[in-house]
Amino acid sequence: MVGLRVPVATYRLQFNRRFRFADAQALVPYLHQMGITDIYASPIFKARRGSTHGYDVTDPTRLNPELGSNEEFKGLVQELKRYRMGLLLDIVPNHMAASSQNEWWLDVLENGPSSRYASYFDIDWQPEPASEVLDNTLLLPILGGPYRSVLENRELILDLDEEGLFVRYHAVRLPLDPKSYRILLTYRLEDLKQALGQGHQAFQELVDLVATIERLPGRTAADAQEVEARRKDKEVIKERLWRLYNTSPQIRKFIDENVSIFNGQAKDQKGLHLLDQLLADQAYRLAFWREGIERINYRRFFDISDLIGIRVEDPEVFEAVHALAFRLADEGKVTGLRIDHIDGLHDPLDYLRQLQDRLRAKKPVGATPRFYVVVEKILSGDEELPEDWPVCGTTGYDFLIALNTVFVDAQGVKLLDTTYKRFTRAQLSSGDVVYESKKRVMQDLFVAELRVLGHHLGRLSQEHHSRGLSLEELTQALVEVTACLSVYRTYVRGFEVPPRDRSYIEGAINEARRRSAKVRGAALDFLRRVLTLDLLASSSAQQREHWRRFVMRWQQFTGSVMAKGLEDTALYRHNQLVSLNEVGCGAEGTDPSAGIERFHRHNQRTLQRWPWAMNATSTHDTKRSEDVRARLNVLSELPRTWARSLGRWGRMNQDKKGLVNGQSVPDPNEEVLFYQSLLGAWPLEAAEVLAFQERLKAYMVKAAREAKVHTSWLHPDEAYENALAGFLDTCLDTSSPNDFLDDFLPFQQRVAYYGAVNSLSQVLLKVTSPGIPDFYQGAELWDFSLVDPDNRRPVDFSRRAQMLSELKRLEAGDPAQLVRELLAAWRDGRIKMYVILKALGFRSTHAKLFQEGAYTPLPVSGGRMEHVVAFARREGGNWALVAVPRLATSLCAPNQTPAGRRTWRDTAIALPAKAPRRWVNVLTGESLRTFGSSENGAIHLRDAFRHFPAALLIGTGK
Repeated sequence: MVGLRVPVATYRLQFNRRFRFADAQALVPYLHQMGITDIYASPIFKARRGSTHGYDVTDPTRLNPELGSNEEFKGLVQELKRYRMGLLLDIVPNHMAASSQNEWWLDVLENGPSSRYASYFDIDWQPEPASEVLDNTLLLPILGGPYRSVLENRELILDLDEEGLFVRYHAVRLPLDPKSYRILLTYRLEDLKQALGQGHQAFQELVDLVATIERLPGRTAADAQEVEARRKDKEVIKERLWRLYNTSPQIRKFIDENVSIFNGQAKDQKGLHLLDQLLADQAYRLAFWREGIERINYRRFFDISDLIGIRVEDPEVFEAVHALAFRLADEGKVTGLRIDHIDGLHDPLDYLRQLQDRLRAKKPVGATPRFYVVVEKILSGDEELPEDWPVCGTTGYDFLIALNTVFVDAQGVKLLDTTYKRFTRAQLSSGDVVYESKKRVMQDLFVAELRVLGHHLGRLSQEHHSRGLSLEELTQALVEVTACLSVYRTYVRGFEVPPRDRSYIEGAINEARRRSAKVRGAALDFLRRVLTLDLLASSSAQQREHWRRFVMRWQQFTGSVMAKGLEDTALYRHNQLVSLNEVGCGAEGTDPSAGIERFHRHNQRTLQRWPWAMNATSTHDTKRSEDVRARLNVLSELPRTWARSLGRWGRMNQDKKGLVNGQSVPDPNEEVLFYQSLLGAWPLEAAEVLAFQERLKAYMVKAAREAKVHTSWLHPDEAYENALAGFLDTCLDTSSPNDFLDDFLPFQQRVAYYGAVNSLSQVLLKVTSPGIPDFYQGAELWDFSLVDPDNRRPVDFSRRAQMLSELKRLEAGDPAQLVRELLAAWRDGRIKMYVILKALGFRSTHAKLFQEGAYTPLPVSGGRMEHVVAFARREGGNWALVAVPRLATSLCAPNQTPAGRRTWRDTAIALPAKAPRRWVNVLTGESLRTFGSSENGAIHLRDAFRHFPAALLIGTGK
């Protein structure tokens, strides 16, 4: 078993049919030269055919054959080992694809509660009566229209193959309960008897098979012996049926004719009624997807009905789901794990403890991780990762938020807010928008989950004899408190509510009282008692357990509501400055007022508690790439210019808007998003503009659907979306003179340059801060991607490898001259690659300094003091100093480097006592000395930024 191997730097690769194990193997030398020590792989277990991301797992016990063979995976691992690199694997313990490619799922559809996999999936086999779903029945909301219409349109096709009878709905295969085969096989059986004679061998075999089917235990069998008998006998039945079908022409003809009748293809008008009868005898009920989500009786991944929750808290499920991951770890092929959607699990702490115990079974249990594990945990505001979790930290959204605010002008944001409200006439704050959005998704997307929780709460109320509280009141109280919860979820496990969780719950209750006058205080009081497990002393053990179960289930629910309400709704509805609209920004939005201080506090806390957490700036889930955000942050420095431009563009493009149902398209909020997205993602190369326009149209339609104002995923408005796309086409049309583009492009180019300066600063801060720097595929050059699937476009690695090879050759010369040349050609992106190359190279050779070394924020003085972020890292006698510029629009003109004496004048960084007197800039090779006494030394920024607007200094002596 491999022990705790801490990466120096990780590189995220998105595996799919177009990027396989062999492709990754070919990249290993390139990544090694770049300074990457670990590939951070998207899920590689078997997923739905054609999956572009791997999160729709169909078999966690097998590698995805679309990514390559076992031998090809072995080749990747061997290449990694050759370069002493590791493999950090993204795994999905929360859900699987509810797909006909998932054998576990098919077994449940065929056998219902008696399936050996029934307990694997989080299914409510005894749903609330109000759901109108029968006991021991699974609702499948997969139909594109009402069930009756789909049936009458003959979209449900009955068929038979060697695996048994099944119904096909387009590409979906639905197995039938073998006990229900009798409905088909006994239809017209008397006619067959008369045609063949009772003594006919094939007829007797069919009769005997029907008798065997009759004796088959039902799908609700609970007795272990009956369940096992059903498991074996059903396979015998399918085998006998298929053999009889293939050996007897008479039986084949009889079955084929019956199948044709059931499918409504024969003259017999009873056919569709017969198929309906057959479907009614299954463990599932088919439903229109729009209607079905209101009655669904299984836990989903967020609101995605074809991703079903799994009960990984069950030991058998835990072992089955992780079998391959554990084997790969045992064999040393996987050196770390990234846990997807940790908040979806029933008990995250228990899960993580089991995970660490299994990975290093001989070691005692504790909070210290023994295998490198990071969790996809979104922290809100000042929330911190629970200290008792045996992990190395989060995947880095908290770092992203802290870092991003460094490059935002807080005063400028206030002016942007005024401009935004004037242009859109918006009345709600970002917090109000999140609150309303969370309520909206509960009402639209989570109706079934909310109803189940409401009924559960109602039963608790009855047990507690809380008279006068109606089910309606209690459900509404639940809606309000969930909408007001400031974090994704709490982590109550037993009957003692931790203080941090109690504070979040009490805060949500108090906020619900403030916001909603419709909910009676008595309902909120009772809900507070339940959520804080404040039971009467006389409560029975059973009552206590009922309350705890409710809280545990509610906690799984709140994370989904926050994700869909905040990330996938509110962040598209409030577009004041969209670089702040990012995963991890919190329910109240990001406050940039303490940007530098917050960044330093975050880094100090990371070093103290989670020194091996990941530091991300772009991920597969971010709303826009790091370089797009870096550009858009520039608007906070130019709020008045932006205000004038926005007003002017709005007037220029007013006549280009369409009209749909009396509504101008786009609305003002969408128009702001359009202009900001143009500014942030406009390509640097003219050859990419046409493709970008198509990408932008797809993005804007997705954004409109996510906002759920004029169109949505549930109810797409084709006319509105076409009008939106038409507006974009007209605004960007170059076939004739275009006043808008003539006005837009000069401003965009100005923003693009300062954005590049921001990007260089943020990438250097990422590499040198406490934590493990993580790079998203392709982001070693400028990357102007928007939200997925835009950020999963193929990456030109050949071009990057050639650039890196050339940089490695050039760095052997004069580094100061090289950086001047790279800055002059900044648009090609090599300057970003160079900073990464030099910083990661330095980090690799001083790994202990950056993983364990002290972190000291450094004060800055002088006329440009507000434009610098600086800190020192120290481990023993080893010192490093990092300094970068921020808010560069007032430091230099566009395309002029913010460096040298003219820019920085008297600005200086004060050094800690006993810091070295001599330093060398790793990026430029230049030497510099401090000034002042040994106890009060300082460095002039004009020396640190002599030719390059960033400094990574290594102390070389006293």
